[in-house]
Amino acid sequence: MYIVDEILKSKGTAVWSVQPTDTVLEALAVMAKREIGAVLVLDGDRLVGIFSERDYARKVVLAGRSSKDSQVRDVMTARVVCVAPDRQIDECMALMTDKRLRHLPVVRDKHVIGVVSIGDLVKAKIEDHEFTITQLQSYITG
Repeated sequence: MYIVDEILKSKGTAVWSVQPTDTVLEALAVMAKREIGAVLVLDGDRLVGIFSERDYARKVVLAGRSSKDSQVRDVMTARVVCVAPDRQIDECMALMTDKRLRHLPVVRDKHVIGVVSIGDLVKAKIEDHEFTITQLQSYITG
């Protein structure tokens, strides 16, 4: 069974972030450039929030705010659910389903070391199942 740390070793530990005082437009530009659905909001090296496409749709567009004039801190999700690198994929998937999340920051010793998405977890789960199937086929045909 995969753990989060193994996913990070495979996909990398790049973390894309913005500052709380950045504008929503600046955050969207980072997300578009990196082709990602969310960015972490860091104050120095301290995680203070996450800003996602969902935040943009609900707290900016539907609220009639301006992306150019709104700061990320005013529309970000401040209560960020994080996981440790030793968490198993199944635990993360259950957590994401329960909390209706698509991105989980990975934290070690209070420092963000990466982010996993629901897509990363599904991909790892499929790889794990394919490995099991291959092993069973090998055992049966043996």
